[in-house]
This record gives sequence, C-alpha cells and structure tokens, in this order.
Amino acid sequence: MGRYAFGVDVGGTTVKLGLFDKDGCVLDKWEIPTVKDNDGAAVLPDVAESILAKMKEKNIDTDDIKGIGIGVPGAVNNEGVMVGGAVNIGWGVFNVEKVLNGYLNMPVKAANDANVAAFGEMWQGGGKGYSNIVAVTLGTGVGGGIIVGGNILTGSTGAGGEIGHIHIEDAETEECNCKNKGCLEQYASATGIVRLAKRRLEKDDAPSRLRSEALTAKAVFDAVKDGDAVAIEIAQQFGEYLGKGLATVAAVVNPEVFVIGGGVSKAGEILLKYIEPAFYKYAFEPCRKATFTLATLGNDAGIFGAAGLILR
Repeated sequence: MGRYAFGVDVGGTTVKLGLFDKDGCVLDKWEIPTVKDNDGAAVLPDVAESILAKMKEKNIDTDDIKGIGIGVPGAVNNEGVMVGGAVNIGWGVFNVEKVLNGYLNMPVKAANDANVAAFGEMWQGGGKGYSNIVAVTLGTGVGGGIIVGGNILTGSTGAGGEIGHIHIEDAETEECNCKNKGCLEQYASATGIVRLAKRRLEKDDAPSRLRSEALTAKAVFDAVKDGDAVAIEIAQQFGEYLGKGLATVAAVVNPEVFVIGGGVSKAGEILLKYIEPAFYKYAFEPCRKATFTLATLGNDAGIFGAAGLILR
C-alpha cells in the first residue's frame, strides 16, 4: 500500500509538482501557474486538481498514494499551520495540511520551502550521505534549511533556518525586506551582490569591465573568472559576509556540510573559494571540520524534499 508520493513546491510564479515511487525516483514532473488572484485562494484547489488529473492519467488509485508533501513560501509549524502567511502569494494564517487533505483525502505533510529544498538535497542531492547539513539558497534573497539528525529544524514558529536574516553589519543604513538593517541577505543574495558591486564602483574610478555592462551577480563572478581586480574585491567582500554568517550558524548547529544552492551558485566552485576562507577564519575550532559543496538538484530540490517528507 502506498507505492507513490507526490512532491509539491509552491512558488510565486509557478507550482512545481513531481510523482515519485517509493524509492524516491521521480517518475514525472510538471508545473502549473501560481494563481495569486483573490489572495491565492485557487492555489491549493489547483494543486489538488492537477494531482487528481495525473493520477487519472497514470491510472493510479488513491490507495496507491502514500501521501503528498508540499513546500510553501512561509514559516510552517509542526502542525502544518502557516503561522505568518505567505505574503508573495497572498496567503494568511491557515493549516495547509488540513486544507489540502480536504480536497484530496490523502495524507499531507507541509513545510517551509527552503527547509524542504534542504531536505531534498540531504535525501537525494549534494548532501546525500550526511544527516547534519545546512543548505544555503543564494537567490533573490538568502534562504536556509537546517537538517539535524536527519530531521528538519523548524523551530517553535516554523522560522528555524532563516539564516538570511542573521544580523551581520551594524553600519548598514538601508532596510532589508524584513525591515531590519544589516541582514546577511543584503550582501550575499543576488541583489545583495549587486548592491556591493554598486558601492564598490562608486568608491573610486578603478578600471573594471563591470562599468560597461549590466550589473548582475553573474556578471560579477564572470568578471572574477577573468581576473578583474574590482570584481575580485567584491567577491571577497561577499565571501567575508557569508563566511562569517555561516560560522555563526555552525556554532549553533555544528553541521557536517554546507550545501550551497540557488541561482548565484551557478557560478560554480569559484564561489566556494571566497566563502571557505572567511568561514574557517571565524568558525569555532570544533566546527571547522564542516565542508562545503554545491547543491545538485537545482530547481527540483523542492519537489524532491517535499516527496521526502512522505517517503523518507
């Protein structure tokens, strides 16, 4: 009984879905639009409809489904309640598990999307073989997922692992999206790297190819690979902030490995060259055994992790 599971990853633009067998192999994956009208009221009904359609297509009965795992963009407590809602899709506070179960009458397990992605990387990705990992997602923001002893660390209100909002810079005058100032996210995200680049370029007239092209995190690291001195300074500053932040995390959860993912991680191994020295400089000595690796599941980490909530 229960030969299959579905993994669902709710994003601001699309919802990714995957059908998995009991061994964690993805059999099919697809996407549907995230309909944000009317405070996202259609998102879960659309997910349910898509799952039922896939079951019909594959001739799968309800009894064959072990459950549905779902990652959502907000803090989720251990009862499946989104305690702070999901601003980017209009959701308020409600029990995701109960609502989706009401549409499908199948077991549902919900968790924060970054935590779910971390779980996916531990289960079938860059963190495979480890049970104590910190997954870091460097995208528009900085997300984090902490796995301790093979279990997601959610915290009392579901906000465990929000490493992007570690305070890292007292001198910051601009507000983070969270309304605080000096958060790690303001320096280590894709937008944060651009902020660092703009500030460095305004500092003096030192020559750099970055002055003649659109400023993006990718442009910065492409310039680093070409030996651009100003870009290297920016990368060093980025690495100093992120390495210091992760040293703080390590002192609390003492991971075996940091798995670096998100759009910025597409820069590849060169990224680790700038993170690792700062981490080892600031880390508490017993925590320095932690290693760094790149995430391997890419955009599929969420569906893998969501299915893993059911299957692992």
